[in-house]
Amino acid sequence: MLGWGVDRLRADMSRLLAILFHQGVLDEQFLQLQQLQDESSPNFVSEVVNIYFHESEKLLRNLRGLLLDREFSDYKKMGIHLNQFMGSSSSIGANRVRNVCVAFRAASEQNNRAGCLRALELLEHEYCYLKNKLHELFQMEQQRVLAAGARYPLQQQQQH
Repeated sequence: MLGWGVDRLRADMSRLLAILFHQGVLDEQFLQLQQLQDESSPNFVSEVVNIYFHESEKLLRNLRGLLLDREFSDYKKMGIHLNQFMGSSSSIGANRVRNVCVAFRAASEQNNRAGCLRALELLEHEYCYLKNKLHELFQMEQQRVLAAGARYPLQQQQQH
């Protein structure tokens, strides 16, 4: 019975990943990141992604702070934050977040404050969607690992 739970969780994870790829939320870089995970580093992907979340939230705060400053005129500084955000998003396969950063940077290069504010709202939306979905994926993974681990003692008891 526990085996079915593991299989179902694995199928749910695959379905969620397929949706995220179909929606363009993730790209092949996320798969490459997953391939780096093995028994010696079973939490590699979630650890890398959590570092990304931590850094991204700082960048979002910085971007919002720059744009909400009435005296704002430092579009170059904004571009530096956006380049960091684009790079880290690319490295984990956060495709839609990266794409919004590209549009945001274009608005900042044109010193378009209204365009930057719209892009920031969209960036925050895409980031939150990504974060929620990846947390959902990691929770399923934890449940799958726990369910798979719970099977072994039961199998050993049946052998005695």
